[in-house]
Amino acid sequence: MEGLPVRLLRGSGLLRRHFPTCLSSWKVPPRVLRSSQSEVHLKGRSNALPSAPLQTFTDEEMMIKSTVKKFAQEQIAPLVSNMDENSKMEKSVIQGLFQQGLMGIEVDAKYGGTGASFLSSIIVIEELAKVDASVALLSDLQNTIVNKLITKHGTEEQRATYLPKLITEDLGCFCLSEAGAGSDSFSLKTRADKKGNYYVINGSKMWISGAEYADLFVVFANVDLPAGYKGITCFLVDRDTEGLHVGKSENKLGIRASSTCPLTFENVKVPEANILGQVGHGYKYAIGILNEGRIGIAAQMLGLAQGCFDYTIPYIKEREQFGKRIFDFQGLQHQMAYVATQLEATRLLTYNAARLVEAGRPFIKEAAMAKYYASEMAGLTTSKCIDWMGGVGYIKDYPVEKYFRDAKIGTIYEGASNIQLNTIAKHIDAEY
Repeated sequence: MEGLPVRLLRGSGLLRRHFPTCLSSWKVPPRVLRSSQSEVHLKGRSNALPSAPLQTFTDEEMMIKSTVKKFAQEQIAPLVSNMDENSKMEKSVIQGLFQQGLMGIEVDAKYGGTGASFLSSIIVIEELAKVDASVALLSDLQNTIVNKLITKHGTEEQRATYLPKLITEDLGCFCLSEAGAGSDSFSLKTRADKKGNYYVINGSKMWISGAEYADLFVVFANVDLPAGYKGITCFLVDRDTEGLHVGKSENKLGIRASSTCPLTFENVKVPEANILGQVGHGYKYAIGILNEGRIGIAAQMLGLAQGCFDYTIPYIKEREQFGKRIFDFQGLQHQMAYVATQLEATRLLTYNAARLVEAGRPFIKEAAMAKYYASEMAGLTTSKCIDWMGGVGYIKDYPVEKYFRDAKIGTIYEGASNIQLNTIAKHIDAEY
């Protein structure tokens, strides 16, 4: 669906008729270049091939990739422009994610999940982000953060209670950041005071992704403020709990269909049984899960950058200036080659980090590298695509400017770029 009109560039019907035929509006999904689908043609991994290329997928991973690509292009793409303009996720999209099994990818089959690989989650996020980064974020948070936390640290009763719902109908959100605790998240002030067999939570949270639609809130609060971060504890809080208030969604630059809301907790009573893991271990859980979650953000940035690139290249192959295609100017070819190389490097960094997680090997440095590099690359790619498309790239009738706006968040959330560089530097220091 077309976005807001821009009078200067839309005024002439003649101008519109002379647009290259490859340039589709929001109603038509972008073409997919061979560079972004070549891995589909590779055979599944074999244990006998430990040096198999990183883009070698199992049959299950290839099937998931194909299914998500079809779902994204047919059911999400036609709605993206309206969702962005209205800052609202369509209910049919959320329902579709559940119906397609994209909200419980790694969860064990006994809870109703797919029981697939971590890379499968990364593939899903990447494919969704090629069409809409907001939808990709919804799946990312559910799979790499919320489900993972409950699976790893929940009791059997908690897993049996929450995971089946999170897989089929309920959205979860991760509540860590506060007004005074962003990058320094462990300086959080939200507190939880023990009263018999329950805790009373008071405080506030900021920048909570998905809060507008969430049914379950994974909340970090301090049970012992004098102990500092060692008092941080994780609680499972249901949406209808008295005293929990979800504020108005922020009016953002990008990923507008993904809600980002403040929360307030006014004497919120949470049963002791809703503590996730051990009291005082919340900081460990947050660090651990965010390390994996950053690979999901890398996949989101990779996907949106690839989607933007795939949309742009057909245009510059058909658009002519000075008697030849824009694509044929060597100066532009060098830029395209550079961006394509950055995309491939990002894909390898991201897949490598994911495979390290699956193998149970150290991955923190590699996750930080993937997240940092992908976020910076997405900003570069989407900016270049606007340059290559010129005025057409700047208007809301076509999705390139949205890719550009969506990319910016990558350098900010789940650990800003400087935080990733700090992590990488610490590992280098330890290694040498």
